Amino acid sequence: MSILANRFQPLASRVAFTDGRMIVKLLDGRELSVPLDCFPRLQRATARERKKWELIGGGLGIHWPLIDEDISVENLLIPRPHRRRKATSR
Repeated sequence: MSILANRFQPLASRVAFTDGRMIVKLLDGRELSVPLDCFPRLQRATARERKKWELIGGGLGIHWPLIDEDISVENLLIPRPHRRRKATSR
């Protein structure tokens, strides 16, 4: 007997930005909060450029036409190594 696993595809429904973070709401009700420094192009973009986004692939990804940036929801779920900030001397 074999068991087939269903592949779950998380889908985005909304995008917002606050305090150096991108918040992506998923159709299933979850919210992802990702630091903008993970996406330098978005970090450098103006608020106007970030605000103009569109869903692609039925929510599989997000596209920002004014800065030509595409990010998949799957990519947002990939664990990233913790970044340590350099200590500053006092």
